[in-house]
Amino acid sequence: MTIEREERPQLLHLLLDLGESMLRSGAEIQRIEDTMMRLGSAYGAQQTNVFAITSSIILTVTFPDGEVRTQTRRIRGAGATDFTRLEEMNRLSRRVCARPIPLKALGRAIHTRTLPEHPATLYAGSVLAAMGFAVFFGGTLWDGLMAALFALVICLLKRRLAPLCPNNVVFYFFCSLLVGGGICAAVRLSPVFHLDKVMIGDIMLLIPGLALTNSIRDIFVGDTISGIMRLTESLLWAGALASGFMIAIMLLGGG
Repeated sequence: MTIEREERPQLLHLLLDLGESMLRSGAEIQRIEDTMMRLGSAYGAQQTNVFAITSSIILTVTFPDGEVRTQTRRIRGAGATDFTRLEEMNRLSRRVCARPIPLKALGRAIHTRTLPEHPATLYAGSVLAAMGFAVFFGGTLWDGLMAALFALVICLLKRRLAPLCPNNVVFYFFCSLLVGGGICAAVRLSPVFHLDKVMIGDIMLLIPGLALTNSIRDIFVGDTISGIMRLTESLLWAGALASGFMIAIMLLGGG
């Protein structure tokens, strides 16, 4: 499909929108760059060059008549891993590469979620995960129920507190401090709960496992800069979690 000259800036803008959406959903850098290049070719670009890192995307497109256009997108703030959104973008890119659609329709598809996010799904998954891990690591049913209760608190903080924090490190420090303090207070009030078992159930909801895995993968496939940035952020994230829980234990104790 060949687009008109006046539509070319819009094409670059939409490609950056799609790349940003994938980046905020936790996609690997190689996947983002490959998807943007394939879409550029589908709309008649002679050559598409993409350079993406966790905080920026640079896109340069060369058209058949020799015109070269470049746009840069600064990505501020990291999004949470969202496999549903990522699958939507992958499905859209495959469909568009096979049969390109008008740019207006492409824009609507990029900015519209096919499957709306339901908060109840997040809450239910977090409760089951926290309860399961607390019991799996040797906790009692009471420990699992307490971990499930604080899993709801974590979900609430993610929805209310996360948008107010400048980055993940700051958010997860305050989140772990508040949750850790609440768990310590509950354990002091009732000896039926075990501090370590309840904490480990809720910590599993906060650790940067996927971010750390993606960072190592990026390094292995040659995206060294992005991999190191993600690895550094993951380590700081883990350090913030450990610091928050440790400060809570030091201030309130755990029985």
